[in-house]
Amino acid sequence: MAQSAMLRARIDEETKAQGDAVLEAIGLSASDAVRLLYRRMIAEQAFPLELKVPNAATRASMEESHAILRARTARFSKADELIASLDG
Repeated sequence: MAQSAMLRARIDEETKAQGDAVLEAIGLSASDAVRLLYRRMIAEQAFPLELKVPNAATRASMEESHAILRARTARFSKADELIASLDG
């Protein structure tokens, strides 16, 4: 067996807890998931998820959602307003 190496990563507690719950349901540990990620990168010679730079409209939407979260406000006060904006 090959000698093992240590890999450390920092992640916020909530993301880790949620991710660990998903992995547990699948029957994997976080170490198993990282090993699978690395093996897939090696096999495909690429990162196994499609990563793209967001366009201007997507960046604006992302910033708007972050601003809403920071302000702890809603964009619409009623569901009807939301539906009307989608139809409009």
